[in-house]
Amino acid sequence: MLRNVARFLGLPFLSRAIGLVVMAGGFVQLCYDGARSIANNGLRITTLADWIHTLPQDRTAALGQTVEKVAPWADAVLLAPLGLVPASLFALGLGAVLIWLGQPPREPIGFLTGP
Repeated sequence: MLRNVARFLGLPFLSRAIGLVVMAGGFVQLCYDGARSIANNGLRITTLADWIHTLPQDRTAALGQTVEKVAPWADAVLLAPLGLVPASLFALGLGAVLIWLGQPPREPIGFLTGP
């Protein structure tokens, strides 16, 4: 269903392009975490919450207030567990989903397409 919506909006190219950029960012983050782990002689992983805290504080505070107004339950149920996810895995997964949404439809096997 999501693929049909993306195709209806005419976003397959944009979805694939953004997906590739997000996956590249996830790979860069994975390399950064690996280099940091080697330098510190121990496993160091940047979580999604750590990455969000590097953004400007006024924007994150405004986003937090908006989330509390719209859905007060979302902080404990959704955002707290999502903040523990490694940022590289989140970016790689999000990029893979965006690329999947932008794929062209597959040709059916076993059906005649012409006379």
